[in-house]
Amino acid sequence: MFGNNKKPSNQNATTPSSSSINSLVSGTKISGTLTADSDIRVDGIIEGDLNCKGRVIIGPSGKIKGEVSCQNAVIEGTFEGTLQVNDVLDIRETGAVNGQVNTGKLVIAPGGVFNVNCNMNGQKIKSITPPLEAEA
Repeated sequence: MFGNNKKPSNQNATTPSSSSINSLVSGTKISGTLTADSDIRVDGIIEGDLNCKGRVIIGPSGKIKGEVSCQNAVIEGTFEGTLQVNDVLDIRETGAVNGQVNTGKLVIAPGGVFNVNCNMNGQKIKSITPPLEAEA
């Protein structure tokens, strides 16, 4: 009416923005399966499975026990179970990881706890010592 020829945005209201982050605050406990299309920060407790297309951040008071699949992970709290990280797993000074880990890259800060069976990029680590030869 007043010269506004602007067309309405076609963006769906349910589409997450690139800066979206979900948050599970301290004092909250969830049991079951969670799915997140964007990053998620856990300062509470999750017992179960978490499938995240973005980054999973476990804060200093956060705990996850179960199976997690994500693009990247930052662990400042506690994780126990199976962890599948497609790109970078970053364990900070206060972080502790126990269980099975599959990751592309691994960063562990001094003081971080890493008690796991680990595969990186699906490759097993080759021994650097030659095998012992049997005596004839």
